[in-house]
Amino acid sequence: MTKRSRRTHSATFKAKVAMAALKGKRRWRSWPSSTTCTRSQITEWKQQLAEHAADVFGGKTKTAAEPPVEVKALHAKIGQLTLENDFLEGAPSKAGLLSGKR
Repeated sequence: MTKRSRRTHSATFKAKVAMAALKGKRRWRSWPSSTTCTRSQITEWKQQLAEHAADVFGGKTKTAAEPPVEVKALHAKIGQLTLENDFLEGAPSKAGLLSGKR
């Protein structure tokens, strides 16, 4: 027997199923036969849709918030790394290990 891989459903499919479940168009007995998901999945998607419906209409989203970037610190790090690279490029020729040309 081969093991069946996990099914992954797209976000649009989940939304359609959850909306239909919220509207109550179908009875629970007909859900598993018409879709490839279980009743518990449908219930979970329905709860998620109900909880996050306000985000669709301009609510605050958690994923969109990015931490502020410290530009000065990043510029200082770039400068430091540039100096280290320049130093390490000239180090072998100063030590007499290699000729100065590549």
